[in-house]
Amino acid sequence: MARISMDCSSSLPGIPLSVLSVPMENKYKCQQCLQVLRKPVQAQCGHRFCIHCFKELTSSGPKPCEACRQEEIYEEPISVLNSNEVFPDNAAGREIASLPARCLNQGCSWTGSIKQYEAQHEGRCELEQIKCDACQASVLRAEIDRHNERECEARTLNCKYCKLTFHFKDIKAHDDICLKFPLPCKDCGKKKIPREKFNEHIRSCAKSKSACPFSEVGCKSVVENGKLREHEHSSTVEHLHLLLPMVLSLTRTRAEASESGEWQEDSGLGLYRAPEEGVNVGAGAAASVHPVDLEKKVTALENIICVLNREVERSALKVEAFAHQHCLDQEKIENLVSKVGQLERAIAMRDLQLSETEQMVRELQSCTYDGIFVWKISEFSRRRQEAVAVRMPTMFSPAFYSSKYGYKMCLRLYLNGDGTGRGTHLSLFFVVMRGKCDALLKWPFSQKVTLMLLDQNNREHIIDAFRPDVTSSSFQRPISEMNIASGCPLFCPLAKLAGKSPYLKDDTIFIKAIVDLTGL
Repeated sequence: MARISMDCSSSLPGIPLSVLSVPMENKYKCQQCLQVLRKPVQAQCGHRFCIHCFKELTSSGPKPCEACRQEEIYEEPISVLNSNEVFPDNAAGREIASLPARCLNQGCSWTGSIKQYEAQHEGRCELEQIKCDACQASVLRAEIDRHNERECEARTLNCKYCKLTFHFKDIKAHDDICLKFPLPCKDCGKKKIPREKFNEHIRSCAKSKSACPFSEVGCKSVVENGKLREHEHSSTVEHLHLLLPMVLSLTRTRAEASESGEWQEDSGLGLYRAPEEGVNVGAGAAASVHPVDLEKKVTALENIICVLNREVERSALKVEAFAHQHCLDQEKIENLVSKVGQLERAIAMRDLQLSETEQMVRELQSCTYDGIFVWKISEFSRRRQEAVAVRMPTMFSPAFYSSKYGYKMCLRLYLNGDGTGRGTHLSLFFVVMRGKCDALLKWPFSQKVTLMLLDQNNREHIIDAFRPDVTSSSFQRPISEMNIASGCPLFCPLAKLAGKSPYLKDDTIFIKAIVDLTGL
């Protein structure tokens, strides 16, 4: 019997029974792992094993075949499993490879053969639950990359500030000690200050507060570092008042010491009592040095006062300069306010002109010069409700002309009727308007006018026509923007616009006006 190589690359036991889509025959079952044979080998006793299982069984030497014992056919040496007496069972391998298979993972619909399962799907299914090597959590194979990058508690990260490597679960502890971690300054609002430089920043921060240098003589102010010089300038007089008692006290002490030949200890100023009687001359000579120290300190304080006086003078000059600059700034502000007012008025005029231009463009877009005008009225229901509520009882059409230099006219419509037609009819009127060329036209206006409500099925239009009453003021040359309207208060019953009316479709009606141009 031929010997097989025990260096086979396969390190997997048998294929799970549930992978098979059909009941498994015993001849395809590994006698060791009891799963479907993977790379089957046959021992000299006739039993089949996965090559992986056989290698494990015989790794420490020959072993008796337990399957032979269970079947009570054990016979030495045939029933002894030996790596030298085993051969690949290629026939069984081919049969197993052709068996139908399916994926075990929940939600996966893959099907194929055992051969395809091993070669293409096993260990590659996106819906397979696998263990994370770092944290041992079960994760879908499709999500393992995202888990490793974003979710795994044991994943390693590099601190983006100091580049130190640590586990994700330790990120909070690391942030608390990282020297490069950015901290915000509550005083000045500056962000991203490295922890290692934070104390230095606090000391130099212009917004950080500290006690006034004159606190030792009684100033209780606590000011921002950046405003310390400003405070010293603005509080010069106060600081002088605080220093004055101390200077006067020193002066009196010096005068008393000169008269009596002795001086008292003064805390913080280094004054000492003269030696008592009986002290030797050397000690007296040493004591005589202290008045000199007192003089030096008084001189130093006088120098401080001189410096403060100069600061007061400079501050006064600055205040005067600031006042002058303030006056100049006020003049500039007033000039700017005036200019802004002029610009606002100019913008208002331009807005008005633009509005008039837009109105003119809208009129020109719908304007006609042949005496025929079609007026499209959309959102009829809303407009009618507004007319019923008397919010907008009437509406005017855009202007139209009998010719380019002819009569200017428009239509006036009452969607809830007017006069005798109120509440029951549409009332439609014809209006003569004042035009630019009225001086060249024949007056009174005497052309026949035809008004129509168009049937949108082009079957039966509602038509009314009239000839102007030349004695009526409605048809004389206009002296205002437009004459009094004249027309048909009972133009169309509102009932004809109810239901599925051919005159009202898509909430829109069309009104047509025709002016007879005969004789013009």
